[in-house]
Amino acid sequence: MSLVLATVTGGIGRSLREGFFMFWETLWPLVLGFSLSGAVQAFVSKDQMERMMGDHRPKSVARATGLGMVSSSCSYAATAMAKSLFQKGADFVTAMVFMFASTNLVIELGVVLLILMGWQFAAAEFIGGPIMILLLALTGGFVLRRGLADAARQRLQEGKMAGGHDHQGMVGVSDERQAELEAAPWSKKLRSKAAWSDAASYTMADLTMLRKELVIGYVVAGALAVLVPMTAWNSVFFRGHGVWTSLENVVVGPIIAIVSFVCSVGNVPMAAALWHGGISFGGVIAFIFADLITLPLLLIYRKYYGTGLTLRLLAWFWVVMAVAGLAVEGLFALVGSTPTTRPHDIVHTTFSWNYTTFLNLAFLALFAYLYYLYRNRERFGGGEGYAIDPVCGMQVRTADAPAQAIIDGHHHYFCSDHCKERLEATSR
Repeated sequence: MSLVLATVTGGIGRSLREGFFMFWETLWPLVLGFSLSGAVQAFVSKDQMERMMGDHRPKSVARATGLGMVSSSCSYAATAMAKSLFQKGADFVTAMVFMFASTNLVIELGVVLLILMGWQFAAAEFIGGPIMILLLALTGGFVLRRGLADAARQRLQEGKMAGGHDHQGMVGVSDERQAELEAAPWSKKLRSKAAWSDAASYTMADLTMLRKELVIGYVVAGALAVLVPMTAWNSVFFRGHGVWTSLENVVVGPIIAIVSFVCSVGNVPMAAALWHGGISFGGVIAFIFADLITLPLLLIYRKYYGTGLTLRLLAWFWVVMAVAGLAVEGLFALVGSTPTTRPHDIVHTTFSWNYTTFLNLAFLALFAYLYYLYRNRERFGGGEGYAIDPVCGMQVRTADAPAQAIIDGHHHYFCSDHCKERLEATSR
């Protein structure tokens, strides 16, 4: 019994160690990516999004792609923003394009892929992302009858979905501040502590939204790398069957994404574990792209759009992701750049004074400064007209917060009724 317990404890310890050093290896890219994302969100206006995306013609699709690329990488935030855009008049297909670009064409994902898995995987993201967007634009009209989209919009406008986070209320720059930023020259914008404190608030909000996904992603990836034997992977994925291997892997990759509950940047360490286990290059890419069909997100789609449209979205997204993964693998094979090296260890599980350590220390200092700006944003003139949800940490516009309450003499603003109810329950 003691031997079994020691074996289990040792396996868990090695898994946690592997997951931690995956995180350590990608720490500075995470800070860099989220910092850049926060800065872009603070300085780039989205006031005219709805008007710019009223159809899915090439110009609208291009605008949605560009706006998505500078938006938050959180799958949940991207889903909520796409819902908001659609509800306010954006074309449904174009809103989905925005959502895909927000999660698959963002800086932090590319940098983490580059560091943890290699340049081919980072390049595949920025090649496969446009392929998916093109497929969405070309097939959207066939997949979604107009009546389905109209019914979904009416459902949203009538408020039939309930509960959950409303990230439409989570914004980082007030309308007045945004207008001031747009009118000011870039030299003044970049010197404004108020603007940078708003950018820091965006960064912290994105990290708050993703903290669970990141933790789960690294922990599960460590467990997959250490505890799952190679024979188990070989029984799940075809190997050595040529084109049938590629086809099966790009179909199975998204299945793992659906049941893994991990999305956004959090699925990169899991992708590294899958690559280590033997899945094909295209299968890994399809898995990474499938962060928008994890089970929690499917439940959110059902809440927003209804069961029928959600099932159609699942099938549509799945096919698009699998085809994109297969196309990327084919393109890389055509130019002879398909990665073939599967290292025995995903990361080195020891500390050493190398470039990773020095970069991590430098970017931890940057993160500390951003946190300082975030905590002192009111002192620097940032966050005017906004409050922090005391439950989930989201930044909420006080003028139209989805929920608010006076609890123990303090006026609180919430991103949703769900957060309000949680705080009221704990205050009784």
